Amino acid sequence: MLRLPRTAGAAAAAIALGVLASAPASGSEPQLSEARVVAHFDFAAGRTPENIALERDGSVDLTFAFARQVVNVNKDGDTRVLATLPAVSNPKTPRVGKAVVLGIARAHDGTLYVTYATGTSSTGVWRIAPGGGAPRQIAKLPSNGLPNGLALDEYRGVLYAADSSLGTVWRIPRAGGRATAWAKGTALAPGAARSGGTGGTGVNGIKVHGHTVWVSNSDRGTLLSIPVGPGDRAGAIQTRATGLDGIDDFTFTGRGHTILAALATTSRIALVHPDGSHSVVLTGQNGLSNPTAVAVRNRNVYIPGAAYFTKRNPNLLLARMDRRVGL
Repeated sequence: MLRLPRTAGAAAAAIALGVLASAPASGSEPQLSEARVVAHFDFAAGRTPENIALERDGSVDLTFAFARQVVNVNKDGDTRVLATLPAVSNPKTPRVGKAVVLGIARAHDGTLYVTYATGTSSTGVWRIAPGGGAPRQIAKLPSNGLPNGLALDEYRGVLYAADSSLGTVWRIPRAGGRATAWAKGTALAPGAARSGGTGGTGVNGIKVHGHTVWVSNSDRGTLLSIPVGPGDRAGAIQTRATGLDGIDDFTFTGRGHTILAALATTSRIALVHPDGSHSVVLTGQNGLSNPTAVAVRNRNVYIPGAAYFTKRNPNLLLARMDRRVGL
């Protein structure tokens, strides 16, 4: 999910690159291995891969934030455009200033849902038919918000959208309609801007796992869980891990609570254990370029990197997961 430097972009990029250069290698027992880039994208064309959904045939769907595209990438790295979100006159997206397509979620029938942030009435959740086609807006979200991560709960028939600017988790009927503010609070809100141009990005990544909604807060470096309580109301927000600087989106490795998290600003992937401890398992030395999300299929780990800070080599990286991790 989106996390960008502010106007001092050159300085922020320089700082990010400095961190990359000093990033430690993975531990003596790497839980991810065989990392390789399967597709390179064009940064100048706005093809910055922001979020990911897995297809049954082994391909993946990606959102290209600044190109406003949703694409499919097959096993050979070939890219096919599934949809392009409509252009917006005078976009006023918070923190970004441009129209951007961010989160993506896939239903079992192949329908795709994406968040589109524009600073206009086009801001909200859009639906794309299986196989691609013209996108259709199914829910509006506040124009002064930044709807970022998106998760689908097919059991309850709802979508959850993480608003990084307003510090809110929105709940939207899968069929479309009115969005409601499902969860809010300081834990979800952005933090104060810091030196180097970062700051201002609160709740970001989001996943539904069992009867709980999990989210990340980029500014606070935290991983949080929100139980779905009686009447589908949000329960008390619980902090599950801290110290995950620059966390973007994340995924679970299996049925348990072990997580792989993308640490975008430092180009790292962290393995987060159920007790909240974490270790770095991939770095920029493995080909990461500001990773924004993680997806797992069996032992394959897919990692899109948007290169927001490095400004070079946005890509899709594939790694293999040790059997002991997916617990």
